[in-house]
Amino acid sequence: MKHHKSMRKFGRDHAGRIALLRSLALALIKTEHIETTEARAKELRPFVEKLVTRGGKADLTSRRLIISRLGGVSGEEGAKKLIDEIAPRYKERAGGYTRILKLPRRHGDASKMAVIEFV
Repeated sequence: MKHHKSMRKFGRDHAGRIALLRSLALALIKTEHIETTEARAKELRPFVEKLVTRGGKADLTSRRLIISRLGGVSGEEGAKKLIDEIAPRYKERAGGYTRILKLPRRHGDASKMAVIEFV
């Protein structure tokens, strides 16, 4: 039974799902909007919003946690942009930093598509 197991698996093992979320989060932080499938966007939203909330503190502990969640050297660049540019914009906002806009289905396999972006 699937009780209390809310995360989508995307046909990947645990490490593959974490790698997918990290790469999507880094792309979102870097470009501030990405086009992906609706399911991936819905999984990405809480992952990124928790990082933005943590980035609002801008202390050493938060910086290290964000780097570890984004992963390694590329995570350092993402953490820097998140803490210095993105998080200060939402200092007064109590959550809801991203929006998901639905797009027409993908031509090749008819997957539901969406754009996720910072508000």
